[in-house]
Amino acid sequence: MNNTIINKNQINLNNQELDWNIIQNQMKNKLGGEIYESWLKKINYIEEFNNYVLLSVPTRFIRDWITSRYLDQILQIIKNYKKDIVRIEFKIIDQKLDKKGQINHNINNFDNIENVSFIKDSYLQYNRIDPNKRFENFLTGSSNNLAYEASLKVTENISHYNPLYIYAGVGMGKTHLLNAIGLELKKNYKVMFISAERFMYQFVKSIKSNDMVKFKEYFRNTDILLIDDIQFMNGKEAMQEEFFHTFNALLDKGSQIVVSADRAPNKLSRIQERIKSRFSGGLVVDIQKPDYELRKKIVEYKSNDLNKLYPDEIKISSEIQEYISNEITNSIRELVGAVNRVISFSRIYSKVPKISETKVILKDLLNLTENKVTIDLIQTIVCKFFKISKNEMLSSRRSRYLVRPRQTAIYLTKILTSKSLPEIGREFSNRDHTTIIHSVKTIEKLKEQDPNMVENINKLKNQILYNNKENEI
Repeated sequence: MNNTIINKNQINLNNQELDWNIIQNQMKNKLGGEIYESWLKKINYIEEFNNYVLLSVPTRFIRDWITSRYLDQILQIIKNYKKDIVRIEFKIIDQKLDKKGQINHNINNFDNIENVSFIKDSYLQYNRIDPNKRFENFLTGSSNNLAYEASLKVTENISHYNPLYIYAGVGMGKTHLLNAIGLELKKNYKVMFISAERFMYQFVKSIKSNDMVKFKEYFRNTDILLIDDIQFMNGKEAMQEEFFHTFNALLDKGSQIVVSADRAPNKLSRIQERIKSRFSGGLVVDIQKPDYELRKKIVEYKSNDLNKLYPDEIKISSEIQEYISNEITNSIRELVGAVNRVISFSRIYSKVPKISETKVILKDLLNLTENKVTIDLIQTIVCKFFKISKNEMLSSRRSRYLVRPRQTAIYLTKILTSKSLPEIGREFSNRDHTTIIHSVKTIEKLKEQDPNMVENINKLKNQILYNNKENEI
């Protein structure tokens, strides 16, 4: 009887609009008053869509901090009241008080979005264009200038380079360039910016709902198709077939196609040869790892950007900027992350960190390239740590003494390498990507509950990253 009452209440809740005051109180209770006052209080509710909510924060720094640390907990709190909500989107909006002391959202900051395939009442209910990722704030150097110039050229003369194919490692700025192209062209054209993973999701959904006509019409009527991380389309034959025909239809009508990937077209695995040939037939450009001059420029720009947001607070010294520029060489994203960490440390402790403290703050980012972390290395070290053989780890056996080491190795692979979920699955005896996701979530949950798990993960990370020998369990 009680269960029936609860279910009815849940149904009623799902039919009502979210009460943001209730959500705020829950965030304060579950995450603590200090965290709430410092960060979560700055979140404001804008609107609810079919399966997600749109929230606002005043700055990019606050958005990045909340996203990296509290997003999962906030989403879970919201899902307790509205189970249909599956994700949260943030917009950066200046918040000013009106005459009555109420927060006034400056909706003008949404930029001109009517020409973008946007979220509300649209078929996809999805949009990835970020108004903060523009050509103006894409810093260039010898490693990425060609990709930058080619992207600019596309906005001046569409279908001149068609397709434009940009490839680079994780965190090098591919998505920033696609986003900048979309921002520039949406003023005059119908733009679709989507990830390959999302394209796949919509394709499968359309097949299940017997709605492929609408799917084809939607994608083939766009003027500009920007598709991110095309490597995730690997192995999906039916979807590749549809993508190939969509690709040809867009080329025939003079639409511009821009594709990003983590490798060159001929290196794509389990992608049809005719698709790879199409990619190679356009302009193919890559983004190399940033050289010292570009790294220094990025660190200085990001530091100045944060100093403008917090003019009366701690600044990063030139010595620390120099250290970060020299030591973080793997990707632009890691450089920006390093600056964010140091600034956060400075704000929390109200002091400029010393070099020794900076090394501790950034320890998991330092020397990653020198250690050349591979999945094989992770598997070997985890097997030795738990005293099992690699054959046992990779077997289909589900004994507890094998499952936990296997999940631990998968988790460490996810956080210490840039491999995609399907790639990780293949290296663990062709396990499905859902198994990889489950393993990662299991270890994350155990870390919250079990101090021994945290200690073991830290020991293994030290061994993998720095070759520090710890006692096995």
